[in-house]
Amino acid sequence: MVHPPLEFSDCYLDSPDFRETLKCYELELERTNKFLKEVIKDGNSVITAIKGYSLAVQKFSQTLSVFQFDFIGDSLTDDEINIAQSFQEFAGLLQEVEHDRMMLVQNASDLLIKPLEKFRKEQIGVTKEKKKKFDKESEKYYSQLDKHLNLSAKKRETQLQEADELLEKERANFYESSVEYVYQIHQVQDRKKFDVVEPVLAFLHSILTLNNLTVEMTQDFMPYKQELQLSLQNTRNHYESTCEELEELMKRMKRPSQIYKMHNFPMEGYLYCQEKRALGMTWVKYYCKYQKEGRVLVMVPCEQKTTTKQGPTQLTLKSCIRRKTESIDKRFCFDVETIERLVQTITFQALSEGDRKLWMEAMDGKEPVMELNETGFKFVRKCINYIETEGATQEGVYRTVGSNIQVQKLLNAFFDPANPGDVDLHSSDWDVKTVTSALKFYLRSLSEPLMTYSLHRDLMCAAKSDNLDIRLSEIHSLTYKLPEKNREMLEMLIKHLVNVCSHSDENLMTPSNMAVIFGPTLMRAKEETVAAMLDIKFQNIVVEILIEHCKKVRLNVNWKAKTLYVTVGGLLNVKYEKREKLKTWLSPKVIKSTSTFKAD
Repeated sequence: MVHPPLEFSDCYLDSPDFRETLKCYELELERTNKFLKEVIKDGNSVITAIKGYSLAVQKFSQTLSVFQFDFIGDSLTDDEINIAQSFQEFAGLLQEVEHDRMMLVQNASDLLIKPLEKFRKEQIGVTKEKKKKFDKESEKYYSQLDKHLNLSAKKRETQLQEADELLEKERANFYESSVEYVYQIHQVQDRKKFDVVEPVLAFLHSILTLNNLTVEMTQDFMPYKQELQLSLQNTRNHYESTCEELEELMKRMKRPSQIYKMHNFPMEGYLYCQEKRALGMTWVKYYCKYQKEGRVLVMVPCEQKTTTKQGPTQLTLKSCIRRKTESIDKRFCFDVETIERLVQTITFQALSEGDRKLWMEAMDGKEPVMELNETGFKFVRKCINYIETEGATQEGVYRTVGSNIQVQKLLNAFFDPANPGDVDLHSSDWDVKTVTSALKFYLRSLSEPLMTYSLHRDLMCAAKSDNLDIRLSEIHSLTYKLPEKNREMLEMLIKHLVNVCSHSDENLMTPSNMAVIFGPTLMRAKEETVAAMLDIKFQNIVVEILIEHCKKVRLNVNWKAKTLYVTVGGLLNVKYEKREKLKTWLSPKVIKSTSTFKAD
């Protein structure tokens, strides 16, 4: 079964649907807990009862065969499908060797019992503690709320204020415990996919390999074991990359400013606006109100002269970005672009750093972004050249993170408006991890992800296809819908990652490992939700396909030379109308292709 993800925002509303969904997860957690107890019990029977070994294994296999994993999300990866079917595969194998008597290794308990007990204690146990805290804070909050609503309005103002503060404190405690409980539920649901399967796999392997009568069967099992181990490792990698994003989202959702963003509360307060006057630039004080719905900013001037009175100004926001400190001799500044003032960027100064953050979050503001321009291309080319020359065989290349101070120093030097691109990466100032981290930072800081927001949903749907050929074909086609600059940058980057992965024997960076790093770097959803975080594994799959099938997912058209270069199946993936136009326009003699037009 597949359950819908729990959103952190639902914790704030605490609706009946949210509570009902929580019950589904709690029932699933209890079912998993009972299953683990059964597996542990049966495993001990196998270890301690040699005479009843065959019967114990049969029972063990039956327990495995009836259990089905429940996953969070709307679709499963190939690895998750493999993991979901693994217990059925194990059960079938055990049934074949039911009549063979095997000696269990002395460390069987360490392989199976202890890890599962640890999982129950550290994961399921912690989740139950979080539930207790959630239930306790829920009861306290709603009890306090009932008392609060029954307070007489005739009580003294100080008593009413104290009651308000006490209720707000209880509400904050309840909301925090609710968010933490939802976060822990997602953790245990994700971790069980490998923390439960891995001990069973290790235990099963010990049974097979230590019995001379099952050597041949063990050899038959090895390919599946290796495939499953790869799936487990891939799932673990996806979990680690998703966990970081999910934890960061949880932390942000704990901040009060997120409540404003979720419920479109208006943001208002004083701002100073930089304006051009007859004697030069000056800062004018305004009282501003911003409504997220409609993105409308109303500015009421506060420094009006007695002779002239100026009414409120209403603007419609297009974008908001933090102003770099070094670009202006003022603190707490940010720039906005509006529909009414197409050319002029408006610079505001907030009252404090915290105030600026609130305004920017209300306006969906962003940090200063990198651009996909000539300097950006030059930077990426230089980084690629340096990495392939100095660090392609370095263990953990791209996984090892450089110093943030050094990374920012490199980026500031390279993108210095005075001398853009004037940096020698081969100097002693820079090391491989600094350059790889700077390259990733540049790609993540683009105003829009390299593979664009508009194609994100289609790419996710393609990655979720059950058919590998369709998956490859769809991703192939979608890459040609990218803007020309994006496609050029993507092709250059993927070629580089293919070169680095070709040294995986030395650097340990396989296409799957590399995709875990570059999935969230090249792709991201426009809105950060738990559902989007859980889709990161499919972003990784898209990048893994681009790396593994680099030669197939490629189409270069040299229009000036009127020459079409196509790889296997390449031209057949072009839409019919475009394909017919190309065939009419191009002479067959100038077509260099490993495919034909038989499909037409």
